[in-house]
Amino acid sequence: MDVRTMADRYAAQLRFCCRQNPVLYSLARTIHAHMITSGFRPKYHIFNLLISVYCKSSNISFAHKVFDKIPEPDIVARTVLISAYSTARNLRLAREIFSGTPLSKRDTVCYNAMIKGYSHNKDGYTAIELFQEMRRGNVNPDDLTFTSALSALALIADDEKECWQMHCAVVKSGTGFVTSVSNALISVYVKCAASLSTSLSSSLMAAARKLFDEMAKRDEMTWTTMITGYVKSNDLDAARRFLGGMTENFGAAWNAMIAGYVHHGCFPEALQVFREMYLMGIPQDDFTYTSALSACASGGFCQHGKQLHAHIFRTKEKPTLKFSLFVNNALVTLYYRCGKVDEAQEIFNKMPTRDTVSWTAILSGYVDAERMEEAKSFFREIPEKNLRTWTVMISGLAQNGFGEEALKLFNQMRYEGFEPCDYIFSGAITSCAALGALKHGCQLHALLICLGHESSLSAGNALVTMYARCGVVEAAKRLFLSMVCLDSVSWNAMIAALAQHGQGFQALDLFEQMLKEDIQPDRMTFLTILSACSHSGLVKEGRHYFDSMRDSYEIIPDEDHYAIMIDLFCRAGKFSEAKDLIKSMPFNPGARIWESLLAGSWIHGNMDLCTEAAKHLLELTPEHDATYIILSNMYANVGRWEDVSKVRKLMKDRGIKKEPGCSWIEVDNNIHVFLVDDTMHLEVEAVYKYLTRLGHEMKKLGYVPDTKYVLHDTESEHKEFALSTHSEKLAVAFGLMKLPFGAPIRVFKNLRICGDCHNAFKFMSKVVKREIIVRDGRRFHHFNNGECSCGNFW
Repeated sequence: MDVRTMADRYAAQLRFCCRQNPVLYSLARTIHAHMITSGFRPKYHIFNLLISVYCKSSNISFAHKVFDKIPEPDIVARTVLISAYSTARNLRLAREIFSGTPLSKRDTVCYNAMIKGYSHNKDGYTAIELFQEMRRGNVNPDDLTFTSALSALALIADDEKECWQMHCAVVKSGTGFVTSVSNALISVYVKCAASLSTSLSSSLMAAARKLFDEMAKRDEMTWTTMITGYVKSNDLDAARRFLGGMTENFGAAWNAMIAGYVHHGCFPEALQVFREMYLMGIPQDDFTYTSALSACASGGFCQHGKQLHAHIFRTKEKPTLKFSLFVNNALVTLYYRCGKVDEAQEIFNKMPTRDTVSWTAILSGYVDAERMEEAKSFFREIPEKNLRTWTVMISGLAQNGFGEEALKLFNQMRYEGFEPCDYIFSGAITSCAALGALKHGCQLHALLICLGHESSLSAGNALVTMYARCGVVEAAKRLFLSMVCLDSVSWNAMIAALAQHGQGFQALDLFEQMLKEDIQPDRMTFLTILSACSHSGLVKEGRHYFDSMRDSYEIIPDEDHYAIMIDLFCRAGKFSEAKDLIKSMPFNPGARIWESLLAGSWIHGNMDLCTEAAKHLLELTPEHDATYIILSNMYANVGRWEDVSKVRKLMKDRGIKKEPGCSWIEVDNNIHVFLVDDTMHLEVEAVYKYLTRLGHEMKKLGYVPDTKYVLHDTESEHKEFALSTHSEKLAVAFGLMKLPFGAPIRVFKNLRICGDCHNAFKFMSKVVKREIIVRDGRRFHHFNNGECSCGNFW
């Protein structure tokens, strides 16, 4: 057989392999091996066919070895290899081959392969630079060039001039009549419109519409791109009209409209479009169903979601794995958001295939339902954890009172090689806020800066709260003022911080500044500002802001807002106004209302109101220990010891146990916990002795123990000793013993600080000449030189 005949046979066989790839990949290797063993020396077209078949079968390394054996590879071999590396997302090797191609050999197809590679790999800037280089080198772009270059420009366009310039280039090239080029140009217009102001956005969408109207032929991409453009420009009405004017029933366009409504929170409208699509007989795919299920999940339409679930189950008898995965993930999300975690778990268990979205959805369900033990167990089972799963678990632990576990998990995540994102930092910082772990919070702040997340809004908001809840309100102020951008959460956090620290007037000033910055207050904003008024006794101001909720901002007050107002009136001794407000409520008073009335009447010793509020609370929340304790305290204050015994017997009969007083302080990076009458702490005896010595000095300045806070009918001497064993006193004394002189003492308590301790700390701060900061269950108290920041209004 002569060389020419052999070459033709090899070429025919390799062309057949290329068409049948990857089924006959092994045959191609056999042919290649036969060439080598027979001593056949292939020409360029044989080498090119070998490179092509290896690339198509995803064996680029073999293709590159063949390429390296060619003395002078032609432009075909180079282009095929560039395209293969680009598809495999290895732009470094693709560019290496491209750069090694002499300028004289580069043609339009070679440039197209490289530009397309950058465009598909989201490197719009380099793709456009290469397109400009191509034009400077007098290599004429074709329709494929413009399609790729326009796709790249759509990734980076943020100036309308770029759109006009590329449009002019398309017109001059004569490729404007090609549908793919026009579609890509429309995409540039709409994506640029979405990133600009309203006026510029409108002009760009008008240009896109003009181009659309001039097109001789439109396809599914054309209509879908226009609808997506209107959606991204927040013109849903225009998008809906456009959909109604569509000449053909393109499913992707309908999907874009449904997804657009979901994205903008228009869930009923999304479901209406879904129904119309179904009634018109337009085929619905996994994208359609996931968008519709998302509308049901986000809109709380559980029953509609169930009906859709039944419809999918009935109509899709043999779904593909891809369809099953996406739709089942959406169903899991639907059920857990509707509070049906067990149903979500049942779907998860039956899924033929799962991904990280599936695992994260179930984990989120358990966390949202506050079923943390199950969440922790499930988290351990996740085969491949990613940042999203770590974020859900750490944030869930932080928000559900497992701060210490959240911090341990944060450290474990870093140990396993994951770099925390700003949302994970937010969860860890929130844990420090709950625990009062200031030093740990400062370390996280430093790490946040080192990793480049200092401009994160979510982390910044968490830090403001952390510093405030750890007693360093000045640091919270500095951080707030240095934040790059602020949202309503930021303002709410800072207002709440000032309120908690007894700086009511500063909180009101900040609220007024917020309004000047055109930040609309929300429900939470008014909760924080009303709390600021309540903590500072600002009755007139509180009444004004409460009235402005409805009158100026159309926010209907809910039970929480009413409860704070009642708390404000009661603390100020305005019981008649509190009762009038309760009568005016558009709903029956719940436990939150009666709790405020009970606390206020207890402060002022109003036995009648205290008894009335307690009666309602014992019916509404019989398991809540605070009601029994306050009622018992009230009776004890007036010496009604028989009634005290009755209340305590009722607690015992109902199995109610008082939450023990607990205080803690951070010393040398360790948290030291003290209980009332503590005997367990290793240095508690030294603490008691120190308190005794300190008590003598305090009494010289006029301190008299207030024995009414001892709720037992015992001798005066025993009552004084009982007061000295309160957990907050033990924690403060330990801090005074252990922390260096001049350092503030920061103590945290789970319950409200008692009146005697509050009075004692004022004298104590004067004796030791140090600032004592106590965070109780309601607020912060800063004791300094015999005064408290609360002004005794607590």
